[in-house]
Parts: sequence; C-alpha cells; structure tokens
Amino acid sequence: MAYTEDGLGALTQHFGIILGTERYEECLEFYRDKLGLPVWFEKDGLCCLRFGAGYLMIETGGLARNQRKANSENPTMLRFNVRDVESVAKLLRGCGVDLELKTFAWGVVGTFIDPDGNACELKNSDDPFFGE
Repeated sequence: MAYTEDGLGALTQHFGIILGTERYEECLEFYRDKLGLPVWFEKDGLCCLRFGAGYLMIETGGLARNQRKANSENPTMLRFNVRDVESVAKLLRGCGVDLELKTFAWGVVGTFIDPDGNACELKNSDDPFFGE
C-alpha cells in the first residue's frame, strides 16, 4: 500500500507517544513543569501533554531506574528539536536538569534523562534533513 493521506499516511495524522512510568508524579512534573509541555487533558493515572504536532501521554505502569535505562530496557529516546540546543540546555540546567552537550560534525545534541531513567535529547531544528 502506498503512502497517501487516506492510506498509510492516515497513520501519522495524529501521532502520539505513550510513556509508561513508575514514578508517575515525578515524570509528570518533569515533562510538564521543567520541560514546559502543556497539558492537553488528564484522567486517572495518565496525563496527555502536547508534544509539537502530537502528544506525549504519561501513564502509570512503567519501570524506573536511578540512571539511564539500558537499551535492552528502553531502546527509545525522546527527541526535542529546538532552535538553539545550547540556550535550551542552559535553561534546563537552571531548572535542575542534568544535561550533557555533545558536539559532532553534523551538529550539537544535549542528552538527559527523566526521573524514570528514560533517555531524552535536544537537537537543533534547523537540520536540513528535517526541512525536506
């Protein structure tokens, strides 16, 4: 089946990420208050936050670690495309987020973890690859 708006393209019209958490309240505070994702709606045991053109749903039922989870536990990383990685990194550090900047030939990323040990990353949004 070809990618069209009424075929497989319909799968991406309203995308979302569901993140199961053990430390629900701490993760909700992290994504909502520290990272500034606005609340869309809440129900018992879950909160749906706006995440660009999609959503990030924080739910109970995950597994927490006191450090970054191994890829065997969670091979997914949440990517936040921002205009200026270094200025956003400075803001997040000011909110108490431990963040590591890494510079590569292709750009700068800022890596950090949420209260459950899930990996997150800042990346510059002006990457020409994403402009296509």
